[in-house]
Amino acid sequence: MSVSFKILSSLGVVYVRYEGFANMSDTLTAFAEYAQHPEFRPGQKQLVDLTHLTGWDEDFLELMKIQAQKADAFTGNNAQTLIVYLAPTPAGQKLARIALRSWEPFPAVVPMVQEKEQPALSILGLPYDTINQLLSRAV
Repeated sequence: MSVSFKILSSLGVVYVRYEGFANMSDTLTAFAEYAQHPEFRPGQKQLVDLTHLTGWDEDFLELMKIQAQKADAFTGNNAQTLIVYLAPTPAGQKLARIALRSWEPFPAVVPMVQEKEQPALSILGLPYDTINQLLSRAV
């Protein structure tokens, strides 16, 4: 699968990683698993790592459907969700820009794009310089 996630409960953050060529069907499967996970909570901050993304299927209709499902889950109990897309490559930046636009109808979702790890982590309030540090130190 081209997408995976790890809930870092102690930090209130979900780390989502895309690798290779992304299919929206993989995104939908991963999101369904996340939404059913016992540690899922509305309002969890999201770090979406697009560093290793090489491309995606450009299924815009499916992307919009997925974003609407995510918005329902993210904003439960009147929660607000911060999503930071780490997009240092042209492929990642293209998908991140489309994702930003897709969130416009959902004011409770606050998306941002960063090209470097440290600023992305800082925006999320995480005291790490790299994702490797985050993943190795988070419980």
